[in-house]
Amino acid sequence: MKSKSSLAPGIRLITAFSRDSWYRGFILLLTFLFYTAYHLSRKPISIVKSQLHRNCSTVIHPADLNITNNATWCDWAPFDQDNYQTLFGVLDNSFLVAYAIGMFISGIFGERLPLRYYLSAGMLMSGLFTCLFGLGFYWNIHSLGYYALIQVMNGLMQTTGWPSVVACVGNWFGKGKRGLIMGVWNSHTSVGNILGSLIAGVYVSSAWGLSFIVPGLIIASTGILCFFFLVEKPEDVNCSPPQHHNDQEKGEREPLLQNRVDIPVNGDAIHESVEVMEENTKAISFCGALCIPGVMEFSLCLLFAKLVSYTFLYWLPLYISNVAHFDAREAGDMSTLFDVGGIVGGIMAGLVSDYTGGRATTCCAMLLCAAPMLFLYNYIGQRSIGTTIGMLLLCGGLVNGPYALITTAVSADLGTHESLRGNSRALSTVAAIIDGTGSIGAALGPLLAGLISPTGWNHVFYMLISADVLACLFLSRLVYKEAQGWFGQRHQSRGFKEF
Repeated sequence: MKSKSSLAPGIRLITAFSRDSWYRGFILLLTFLFYTAYHLSRKPISIVKSQLHRNCSTVIHPADLNITNNATWCDWAPFDQDNYQTLFGVLDNSFLVAYAIGMFISGIFGERLPLRYYLSAGMLMSGLFTCLFGLGFYWNIHSLGYYALIQVMNGLMQTTGWPSVVACVGNWFGKGKRGLIMGVWNSHTSVGNILGSLIAGVYVSSAWGLSFIVPGLIIASTGILCFFFLVEKPEDVNCSPPQHHNDQEKGEREPLLQNRVDIPVNGDAIHESVEVMEENTKAISFCGALCIPGVMEFSLCLLFAKLVSYTFLYWLPLYISNVAHFDAREAGDMSTLFDVGGIVGGIMAGLVSDYTGGRATTCCAMLLCAAPMLFLYNYIGQRSIGTTIGMLLLCGGLVNGPYALITTAVSADLGTHESLRGNSRALSTVAAIIDGTGSIGAALGPLLAGLISPTGWNHVFYMLISADVLACLFLSRLVYKEAQGWFGQRHQSRGFKEF
């Protein structure tokens, strides 16, 4: 018999993990790829904006082109008008308002339909509408209504993603180190934004239609991958389900789950305790989900946190282009640093909240730090390349950290709250309510930026700073409760020592 030490190192690594661990890692990777594709397909519009309306005086025009308007000859109608920023705001809000409205409905469907089919169909349809936007370049379409309609339909299709992937990950992972796991996992948002920016940047100056068509084909491909490989629940492949509640909560519920029955054996009655696990599988109502403690506070906080994040998502490349005078591709590449900072911020938020047990306090502290950093970025962020890089990384981490924590670990915690008594199907609805409320802010931010930016970028940043402060205020009650819990534990521990 060969000793275990004779096994190849790679095989020893494989056998060191259980079957359950491999499946969990596989689902985490798969859902990471899915939502990376969702965000990858949303990003091109922010990169292409600076190409649809340019400073034509710096562009060399073809000799055979009959120029009738020297100021706007290189722009793509209808975005060649003086109100082009308002028209860009219309496109942004066509997507974001549809997304916000659809999100509240999507969670309900996510609970009642198989997640594999729901996600696959959503990604295929998102790919279709993303491609249709890019085809407007090749079909020479100059109708604002066409592009706005495509954005509305794409916004509705994109709502299939978030409630479904959060519900799937929540099915596979318990509360243990959920903040860290989901902090790392949630980097798909920033990775998708970065890849979307880089892919769109490759084609934006030559044929901006491909900036949409290539991401559209990518998300459609991941939809096919989802159909063939996604496993919704551990029970579907005979894996053990995660423990959503701690031992104390489990002990409190055990008397309710056990029935004493008599089993006759050879004519004699033998009393045995048989545990009857009766999981509540009834889908939760919208109002029932709102009544879960903390859902309202975190939802309203996310509204303002996402307002800030999505304003940067849709307007940062144009801001860099206008203020630092970079071309469309350079501005798009520079804007990815904000998302790189977001990756680090999301992981740090999850790690700190796991260690302290204070999800609300972690979010509030990062939002409070973000406000003065946004002020500094607007005033000194473009003085040098080094300053720009440092400020973008810092602002990205502080802005996206709380947003990432709320949409992942907090949503999963609330969706498996002890008040639900094991109703695992509530997770999709809770995630949809929180992210749907946040999406209202995501729609308002770019809209306000489009309306305010003609008066000066300073006013846009004042709006963002105010939103960060309001986000903190909505968490104040939860922060106070967490602080009470910490001081109570410290006082209790000190009391035991004195005794």
